[in-house]
Amino acid sequence: MKLPGYYTSGQFAKMAKISVRTVRFYDKQNILKPSFVSASGIRYYTDQDFVRLQQILLLKYLGFSLDEIRSMTVDNSDPRFLLDSLQLQQKLVRDRIAQLQLVEKAIEDTAEEIRSHHNIDWEHMLNLIHLTNMKQTMKIQYQNAGNISARIRLHSLFSANKQGWFPWLYEQYQIHNGMEILELGCGDGALWYENLSLLPSDLSITLSDISDGMLSDAKRKIGSDDPRFSFQRFDCQDIPFDSNIFDLVIANHVLFYPEDLSRTFSEILRVLKPGGKLVCSAYSSRHMQEISRLVQEFDGRIVLSADGLYEIFGMENGKALLDPWFEGVTWHLYQDHLLITSPDPLIQYIQSCHGNQNQYILEKHKDFLSFVSHKTQKGFYVTKEAGYFSCQKPEDPA
Repeated sequence: MKLPGYYTSGQFAKMAKISVRTVRFYDKQNILKPSFVSASGIRYYTDQDFVRLQQILLLKYLGFSLDEIRSMTVDNSDPRFLLDSLQLQQKLVRDRIAQLQLVEKAIEDTAEEIRSHHNIDWEHMLNLIHLTNMKQTMKIQYQNAGNISARIRLHSLFSANKQGWFPWLYEQYQIHNGMEILELGCGDGALWYENLSLLPSDLSITLSDISDGMLSDAKRKIGSDDPRFSFQRFDCQDIPFDSNIFDLVIANHVLFYPEDLSRTFSEILRVLKPGGKLVCSAYSSRHMQEISRLVQEFDGRIVLSADGLYEIFGMENGKALLDPWFEGVTWHLYQDHLLITSPDPLIQYIQSCHGNQNQYILEKHKDFLSFVSHKTQKGFYVTKEAGYFSCQKPEDPA
């Protein structure tokens, strides 16, 4: 009996112009499961399954393994999610093109060295090896970008405070003409591209991150030709600038990552001008606590944030950590909460978190969807308790 809106494996394969054998293989590999299996064992697929198939084939085309593809794809045909997915895929394709151009140049340089000098420059060969081994880095960058997108989307859809986190931060920072600014751990540059129209014309802003992928995203979104911005990759424990350079150093949700926080504070203090300001955002132990309880209720083995980042640097202990280094340490709270009324953005957020959640929910995705749908049916309240510390470098003694 033909089910309305459902396709057999053969029909699905024919529409996608792939083999039935490929469809069955993806099923066995737990990459693309059928939406329905009849009592007689007939497998049926729907239009929504084409969304996942498209992701699989694109990633396969780019050379990722089946295990990698399994962790990089999500079942969701919501138009907003699909748009996010396509934008991430476009980014991945662009990064792949840029990588291949670098490989082409390295091959050209190595070949020219052999033609001109009849020997091999082993540094060129080593560079070529490094460039052709960048796929894992691309995978991490793709997943990081997807995680950021999922987090931003949840907050933009369901936050009570409609001003938004980055517009609020920018307003708080009181940026004006002539300032020299350094942002540590800039991510994809959201603080700046969300406020570009408000930026004074006479600024010098250095965006830094430890990830080349994040810096590439920031350049792409802000524009690499904006003379106010420069981009540098470095660890905030070793800031490559002279002393007394910056009027403002920004560290948004960064200070729980350095291995040596004292060394990081020392470096920030060194590069700030006397009287220069540090602003650093953090969150409390209560921030988003309801989401952790939600997943624990579904499966008690799930831990969303095993690192306890707020314990390293958070709202509760941040002042005590900053006081020995800076003057006038004060906390500024962003007033907000979430009221989530749709399950899909919440599930995407959960899958983007640090922790072991995907180990337990990916194979029970439909059960988890049903569970979260029930929780969000009347609105799911989530505490938000985040803000930033402001402080300054002491003025030089008279």
